[in-house]
Amino acid sequence: MIDSSSPNASQSATPLLSAETMGKLERLELVSRKIFRGRMKGERRSKRKGQSVEFADFRNYVAGDDLRFIDWNLFARMDRLYLKIFLEEEDLHFYTLIDDSLSMDFGDPSKFFVAKQIAASLAYIGLCRGDRVSVSSFSTSGSPVVMRGKSSSYRLLSHLGSLPCVQSPGTMEESIKRFCLKNTGKGIVVVITDLMNKSGYEAALRMLVAREMDIFLIHILSPEELSPRIQGDLKLVDCEDGDRREVSISASLLNRYQQTLSNFIEGAKSFCNRRSIAYVPARSDQAADDLVNEYLRSRGLVR
Repeated sequence: MIDSSSPNASQSATPLLSAETMGKLERLELVSRKIFRGRMKGERRSKRKGQSVEFADFRNYVAGDDLRFIDWNLFARMDRLYLKIFLEEEDLHFYTLIDDSLSMDFGDPSKFFVAKQIAASLAYIGLCRGDRVSVSSFSTSGSPVVMRGKSSSYRLLSHLGSLPCVQSPGTMEESIKRFCLKNTGKGIVVVITDLMNKSGYEAALRMLVAREMDIFLIHILSPEELSPRIQGDLKLVDCEDGDRREVSISASLLNRYQQTLSNFIEGAKSFCNRRSIAYVPARSDQAADDLVNEYLRSRGLVR
């Protein structure tokens, strides 16, 4: 990456979610590909049977069942004991973890700004549905902000809007480890990152897989990274660790770069697919609400 002053200062005054976008998001809900036990009753219908007010089915009575749920009218007609079963409502635990390393503060709009828009969109959907929402970044993964209820939306937007990119958030593996130690509940976890971590991403994602969470990896890159338009003799400076390289940009070098990037993306996608992690590619010039309403809906995260 080329070291330069951030062109994204003006984005701090741009709202993460417009009123129109929030209106659209209120009609959606987050969907898990797995069944988790929530801690509190919410608005979400569970595939598990429980004890709510909406009837689901009957089953034969077995010794030890709660006598309050026996259908005595059915017993009078059939002379057999049947138990009423009801649809249970439960809350969903939703976690979003944003890469806040300096490499994310690149592009126009920056990857970090779009990542916060995506996180805000998904978290807002969860709040509107009564889900338990946890928001953190790589540098704050040990102290997440936890919210519930639509009334927390201002707090959500204020917190995400104030998040900066930091010089040393730690490696992705360290951040995910802190996240796993702090968050003991299971649920959906959405990790938004550019995967530009010199120590790799594999060990970090394996930790989440071991926790049996429903994992979505949103891999966000800028158009400048996907198709760089640079030429000549340049000194490239890594904005995170100051590593410097002098290079002469030529057509063959750009071709090698494109092939290396393609291999890297395919490698990340293959790694995720083998572990039932939903890999979602994203561009920083792509509207966040389009990504949520179209691409993430097709991937089954929202409906």
